[in-house]
Amino acid sequence: MSSVKEYFRTRFLYILQVSREAIFSRAYLYPVLGVSYLFSHTSLYPALYSRVPPCMLLAVGVTVPMFFLTYFPQAAVLTLVNGPLGPISAIALVLSESATIVTFIARAFLLQGALTDLFDATLVGKGQAGLVSKGRELKTGDHREGIDKLGKSLMEPLNKFSLAQLVEYILLLPLNVIPVVGTATFLVIQGRKVGPNYHSRYFQLKGYDHRRTEQEIERRRGGYIAFGTAAVALNLIPLASIFFTFTSTVGAALWAAEIEKETAQLSDRDT
Repeated sequence: MSSVKEYFRTRFLYILQVSREAIFSRAYLYPVLGVSYLFSHTSLYPALYSRVPPCMLLAVGVTVPMFFLTYFPQAAVLTLVNGPLGPISAIALVLSESATIVTFIARAFLLQGALTDLFDATLVGKGQAGLVSKGRELKTGDHREGIDKLGKSLMEPLNKFSLAQLVEYILLLPLNVIPVVGTATFLVIQGRKVGPNYHSRYFQLKGYDHRRTEQEIERRRGGYIAFGTAAVALNLIPLASIFFTFTSTVGAALWAAEIEKETAQLSDRDT
């Protein structure tokens, strides 16, 4: 019995510590900061031009069949659970499920290069050209900025698609029909997994192996949960998930640039 009590005590203290780190990290602000940064930096727009039309077609191609195939069964179940609000809850649920599928497919097959370009261009714009140059060539010229400054990639593209993660995400979506507690649980569970993925490119540019990457994630566990939770929350907004995938990528780059800045300041103090 004492070992069980000690286990729960240890887990409770760990959750408190991570929660405190999440709050004080302010990492949850970066997905929102990514929105304002993308809007105010038109030099990043070329990364989006060729990707938006196919993403819109994909959204229509997924959302329409999802309503035909899944709306009525889910509406029936939710009517039993939520009463008259069941059909309305089912609409939100189907839209969220469709947005999830669209986002995962788009990230895997349509957006990979664009997201990497956005991440790199944002880092360069925040004074981290030296870091980005480890992973791609950079074009010279004071007139170049944003996407126009990026040259040929020197690293293999990252594969971020996970069928298991997609299935888990969809299976957990019904938690959102439980007011407050269900949604909060869903966001934190998914945020814990999604947060570090937004820095996959950062870890690649830093040259981290798997072990070092896990160490860095654990060092900022609270921050990654906070960032991921905010990013997942934005992606649940119907018909806007692709847009927020772009802006959260920009936000992740802003956070990475801040980490680099803080690391350099600490290094200067030690010397």
